Amino acid sequence: MSNFFRLLQEIKDNPVMYIDKPSITCLHSLLNGYLSSLSHLGFTQEGYATEGFNEWMQERAKTKVSQSWAGIILFICGSERNAFYSFFELFEKFLKQKDDSKIPENEDVLRLHQDLRFRQFDIYNEILKGIKKRPGMFLGTSSITKLDMVLRGYSLARREVGVPPTEPEREFEGFQSWVQEKYGIKSGQSWSKIILFYSVDEYEALQKFFELFEEYLNENKSSEVDENSGLNREY
Repeated sequence: MSNFFRLLQEIKDNPVMYIDKPSITCLHSLLNGYLSSLSHLGFTQEGYATEGFNEWMQERAKTKVSQSWAGIILFICGSERNAFYSFFELFEKFLKQKDDSKIPENEDVLRLHQDLRFRQFDIYNEILKGIKKRPGMFLGTSSITKLDMVLRGYSLARREVGVPPTEPEREFEGFQSWVQEKYGIKSGQSWSKIILFYSVDEYEALQKFFELFEEYLNENKSSEVDENSGLNREY
């Protein structure tokens, strides 16, 4: 799990690079996407790196409320920023108490899966369609920011293990510039922040995302049809 711990250190040192700001909620969503992606690829069990941390936090906070570790830390600390930095201290304490003998090194896991034929992960069918249908199940709450972080985590994990992006993933990369052009935004703000800015709240922004994304895909399909028609006319 050395790559995971290295990633945590990098996020702690430079949160803006990964999640835009020090935020426990954004961190939680990014890690969910990252660990889920590794699980889909066959490298780890679902959520293996943080297994037991949620129960540990519940016991520490003396609560039985069904809440994520991020929600518990946020409640204790009172702000996204304070909770973000507290997480690293708490997680380090948790690891010291955990039986390290049960945590295999990442290199061993990679050797066990060196002959693995990677799944061609379809970002539309396996992530976006599921989130659109049941956002609470995948994101906790209907939030475009959480969606953005989960997708970043998925992509980050795949890059780290050397899995090339699928055609749908490459197509999704153009959504950022499409949103900027649609709203006339020339700044470096992410597509999620742009959509959120023009929405009432996170919930409305998430609904608007799916509308815009469908529009984006339809425009791409129309462009492909036009290009193919042009080629056919030439021949």
